[in-house]
Amino acid sequence: MFNYNFRWAQALDQLPRMLEGALVTLQVALLSMVIGITIAMVLTLFRLSGNRLLRALSATWVEVARNTPALFQIYMVHFGLGSFGIHLSPYLSLLIGIAFNNAGYLSENFRGALKGIPDTQTRSARSLGMTPLQAFRHVVMPQMLRISFLPMTNQMVWAILMTSLGTVVAMNTDLYGVTSDLNARTFRTFELFAIAAVIFYLITKAVTLSARLLAARLFRY
Repeated sequence: MFNYNFRWAQALDQLPRMLEGALVTLQVALLSMVIGITIAMVLTLFRLSGNRLLRALSATWVEVARNTPALFQIYMVHFGLGSFGIHLSPYLSLLIGIAFNNAGYLSENFRGALKGIPDTQTRSARSLGMTPLQAFRHVVMPQMLRISFLPMTNQMVWAILMTSLGTVVAMNTDLYGVTSDLNARTFRTFELFAIAAVIFYLITKAVTLSARLLAARLFRY
């Protein structure tokens, strides 16, 4: 009934290739976070502006990002845009899809953080001669990032795990893609995906621990 023969040595021989894939996974996640944070800040400002069009644009982005599957978003970037003659590589499609998702979630995190900062601080900054942009940059934004730092860490972990969705657009250079390719060649399904799961776990735990240490150092007071 159970006649599967484990061949860990054969699977471990592929570890260097899997680690190369893990670096691609980490690269996509980090870039998607940088892009996502940048867009999220812009969306947050749009959401708080007095312009109805900008508020509607921000709200639409957030609603789509948060209420549709990440798999659908990546699929639409690659195949949806392809229908209009815009052909992107699997790497770029995955990056844009995850960044789109990150921006939607992080925008709401930033908006919630801003609501936790008293308006008096902005007014005090303005009374000292700061422009609205200077007040946001030097007074509001540092506090906003402090409040939303841990939620950003959670989103980073989620971005790492979302890279596995690249398989839907034939991404084969990340950790999941490399593992799937090796599995198709060696048929060592359990061993290869068990190793990949351990690598994913170690990466996410390292990110979480690093974020906690960084938060303890940066936000000591």
